[in-house]
Amino acid sequence: MIILGIDPGYDRLGIAVIEKPARGKELVLYSDCFQTSATDTIYERFRQLGSEMSRVLEQFKPDVMALETLFMSKNQKTGMRVSEARGIIIHEAVKRDVPVHEYSPGQIKMAVTGDGTSDKTRMIRMVHMLVSLPEKKTRDDEYDAIAVALTCSAHQKNSTIQALKD
Repeated sequence: MIILGIDPGYDRLGIAVIEKPARGKELVLYSDCFQTSATDTIYERFRQLGSEMSRVLEQFKPDVMALETLFMSKNQKTGMRVSEARGIIIHEAVKRDVPVHEYSPGQIKMAVTGDGTSDKTRMIRMVHMLVSLPEKKTRDDEYDAIAVALTCSAHQKNSTIQALKD
């Protein structure tokens, strides 16, 4: 199973594609922190996000997409723009019939570290323990996208186990 994990944003978009084999550890096929320029209009930035999502979806043909739910910041304008970016991201997936799953920051922390209140340092350390990364990542957004994909993988495993029990 191929899982596309997304840490949504319009300034920086965390993207990770992982493969969940029938047995063994997940494999990171691709990860990136896609950035738009603050000098571009918000509409140009949205166009770029849509194009990048289209490219990734076409290249990797994921079976499922997972993204982090919106964490409302104190800045309502930023929250609204991130919400609009999420709409573009979700649209690109659903128009290709890719199922979408959403996870809260607490669910992601719990799935990756076993503690829903973990900090960034612990999350990054656990990501390194759970998957092999070809190089060190420099942006939290990329680690967050990997963590979102791993959360979806864990939930898929739990669903499969429950289905086998039923």
